[in-house]
Amino acid sequence: MPSTLAAEAIEAIVQGKHGDPFAVLGPHEAYVAAEPCVVVRAFLPDAREATVVHADGEIKDRPMELVHPDGLFEAVIPTRNGFFPYRLRIVDQQGQGYEIEDPYRFPSTLSDYDLYLMGEGSHLRNYEKLGAHLMTLGGVPGVCFAVWAPNAKRVSVVGDFNRWDGRCHPMRNHPGNGIWDLFIPGLSENALYKFEIKSQSGEPLALKADPFAFAFEPPPRTASRVFSIDAYQWEDASWMDARARQNWLERPVAIYEVHLGSWMRPPEEGSRFLTYRELAHQLADYVTEMGYTHVELLPITEHPFYGSWGYQTIGYFAPTCRYGTPTDFMYFVDCLHQRGIGVILDWVPSHFPRDPHGLAYFDGTYLYEHEDPRKGEHREWGTLTFNYGRKEVDNFLLGNALFWLERYHLDGLRVDAVASMLYLDYSRKSGEWIPNIYGGNENLEVVAFLRRFNELVYEHHPGVMTIAEESTAWPQVSRPTYVGGLGFGLKWNMGWMHDMLGYLALDPIHRSYQHNNLTFGLLYAFSENFVLPLSHDEMVHGKGSLLGKMSGDEWQKFANLRCFYVFMYGHPGKKLLFMGGEFGQWREWDHDRSLDWHLLAEGPYHKGLQGLVRDLNQLYRCRPALHEVDFDSHGFEWIDCHDWQESIVSFLRRAKDLDDFMIVVCNFTPVPRHGYRIGVPTGGHYVELLNSDATIYGGSNLGNGGGVEAEPIPEHGRPFSLLLTLPPLAGLILKPATGVAL
Repeated sequence: MPSTLAAEAIEAIVQGKHGDPFAVLGPHEAYVAAEPCVVVRAFLPDAREATVVHADGEIKDRPMELVHPDGLFEAVIPTRNGFFPYRLRIVDQQGQGYEIEDPYRFPSTLSDYDLYLMGEGSHLRNYEKLGAHLMTLGGVPGVCFAVWAPNAKRVSVVGDFNRWDGRCHPMRNHPGNGIWDLFIPGLSENALYKFEIKSQSGEPLALKADPFAFAFEPPPRTASRVFSIDAYQWEDASWMDARARQNWLERPVAIYEVHLGSWMRPPEEGSRFLTYRELAHQLADYVTEMGYTHVELLPITEHPFYGSWGYQTIGYFAPTCRYGTPTDFMYFVDCLHQRGIGVILDWVPSHFPRDPHGLAYFDGTYLYEHEDPRKGEHREWGTLTFNYGRKEVDNFLLGNALFWLERYHLDGLRVDAVASMLYLDYSRKSGEWIPNIYGGNENLEVVAFLRRFNELVYEHHPGVMTIAEESTAWPQVSRPTYVGGLGFGLKWNMGWMHDMLGYLALDPIHRSYQHNNLTFGLLYAFSENFVLPLSHDEMVHGKGSLLGKMSGDEWQKFANLRCFYVFMYGHPGKKLLFMGGEFGQWREWDHDRSLDWHLLAEGPYHKGLQGLVRDLNQLYRCRPALHEVDFDSHGFEWIDCHDWQESIVSFLRRAKDLDDFMIVVCNFTPVPRHGYRIGVPTGGHYVELLNSDATIYGGSNLGNGGGVEAEPIPEHGRPFSLLLTLPPLAGLILKPATGVAL
């Protein structure tokens, strides 16, 4: 019997060019010789024989005819009852027999409503529909695949299960919204796959990784991996409940910034990474001991180039497999939560790499990126920028942000490189950028995107924090959108960081002429909700370590850094310190090596610096005056900011209870100051809670014997004063012994 198909359709199927495979493959009701029947077609390039087997045995097995030598089979089955469940019995070219379910007899798993929401770019949980999902249809287990590729001519799922042959599993197209889907029965977790996309122009494209994949195979290989993220049983309910009720603006936030691959490696095992589960316990123990409130992870989203530290993301929905599975990463977050530690993720919606298996030129068109290189290329990093004016692209990113907060219980997102997003002329020369509709350099599409991002995050996940790495004077970054702000909870204070590092690199003899570097930050300290960041960016590319930036000999370097930390913890703003800075790593950070933990056993300075940071964290967390009013001028008063000649500053921090206050004094010269008088608001005994020059911190142990009495001698406009001994290159924190408990 001749095939019921036209020759053109047969050729399109066997050549992998047919854009509507469900119109050809699978079961189809038809009339043959005026009799009702069901025509079943299957493309089985490795089959020698094929038979349609009725699932219930009600219809006699029907051998299929080979209608094309490349493997297109067809069976015409007379029946007046319409479609029926069946399987395909196959004998392969080697004579081996087996049975399979036919993917083309199953309906789409996407509802019209899902397709409508995804089409208009408003499906906030798009990751539940797109990507690869284990499910059971009609009692048959398998995997449903779905991908957005609106301009593709044909899309297929390829993998080990079909010898990476794109002709075997072409997908169903949903015209109008660009979604393609296919249920492949019999596949299970850990199956490797990609999408083979045929462009309208016919130009060859690299096999594409799934933008919504939950897991990947280990680099340098690049396939996506089927994985269920539904099985993990969380045990952090008390943390999540408490988080939703917290106002972290008034709480201590001391962040330990960590690159998981280089924080610590087993010394006896060469360069092996610690796993998520190993890190969960070791990092939780260390962070708890050190008194940090949060860890911030450099991006753990899957990235092919390890040297990008995660900032060139391919798998936006997948934690990198370098350290374990998605379930292992859930365990990591859960473990830290149970220890009272929040987890913040560096999130990168600003750009993506050009790797051919990634988002670039995804369906043969500029889909995720701008077509015009004046908007679509990030010149400084050699990457591509998202097209924020496209609703589906915005929805991809917004859904991704909510995904990490919802499915992985993360406590915050630090948004990378916000300045590069906001300015159309960022890192571009004249003529290399396009002004906005008003002729300015502001990216209005990004402004709308960031506002929507922050609104959605805080609406759906109260108690989390969004943090902007924004290095310019863009106004109201951390102000609500309803007053014209971008809506972030916090913003990195890059200006403060640069001023302070520049100041501390100076020989103390020159610091008096740069005294404004110490004080300038207070002119704008309350214009935003600031984080004071000493981040990884300052420890790479020849910049050296924090300790290496300090001036002077070894003793002075450590003393400078200790004094700096006292100033930082006294200064308004939340705190962030990159790993290694807490114990004085000498060398610049190297992502291919563990931190130099052995330094803690070499002399008193490293161990002393670590002890100081631990004590500062504990003091900061338990003293409301140091954290409760970070973003309002009522929480800070200069005592004396004018002593530029001696390079000394003194100030007062207050809690919401104005009677609860602390005194911070920092001497940024290597000269001890005896009989140094500062004004204070009240009389009585003042306890020296912390002295960075103490012996236990590696200092010279000069100080005030644990405390000093206030004298009724007016100074600095206050009725009382303290006569202090200021150690060299050191900071003091004092508190009145009366009133609020010590």
